[in-house]
Amino acid sequence: MKLLEDKILQEGQVLGEDILKVDSFVSHQVDAALMEELGKDMAEHFRGQGVTRVFTIESSGIAPALFTARELGVPLVILKKQNAENLGTQVWQTEVVSYTKDISYQLTLAKNYISDSDHVLIVDDFLANGEAATGAVRLIRKAHATVAGVGVLIEKAFQPGREKLESQGIPVYAQASIKAFDGGRVVF
Repeated sequence: MKLLEDKILQEGQVLGEDILKVDSFVSHQVDAALMEELGKDMAEHFRGQGVTRVFTIESSGIAPALFTARELGVPLVILKKQNAENLGTQVWQTEVVSYTKDISYQLTLAKNYISDSDHVLIVDDFLANGEAATGAVRLIRKAHATVAGVGVLIEKAFQPGREKLESQGIPVYAQASIKAFDGGRVVF
C-alpha cells in the first residue's frame, strides 16, 4: 500500500540490519488518520470471509486492529502479554518469544472472548519471524476456533514469518513488504 510505504520512507528509521522504528506513527505516537485508512484497506481485503472477531497483541497493533474491526463490524479482542489478575483463571495461554526484545512472555486470552464458532482475523503491526502471530494462532486453535488470516502493516519479507504461517494454511496480507534494509534505507 503506497500510503504506508511513503510514510515509512518519510518517518521510519532503520536501526542496525533488521529493525525498523516506526514509533512516530504506529507505536508511541499514532497517526490516527493513517491507521483509519489502513484499517479500511485491511477490512476490505478480508471482507466476505466470515470474520467474527479481530485479534491483536498489545500494544502496537491496537490502532490498526481497532479500525479494521470497526470496518468489519466485529469486536476487537486484545491479547495480553501477561496474565492480568483481573482476567481470572479462565484463560488460554501460550509462550511467545519476542524477536525485537529478545524476551519471552505469556500471551493470554480470556476464554469468554472466543468460542468454537469464531473465525478470527489477526491484525498486528509487524511480521518478522512470525512468533507473535503463531502464538495467537495457537490460542485460537486451543479454543477450537478458526483463523481467517493474518494481516500486518509491515512485513519483513527477508525473515521467515510469512512462510511459517502459510505453511500452516494461513493466508497473510501485508500492507507494506520490506525486501531488505540496504545501508540504512528501506527496500520494498
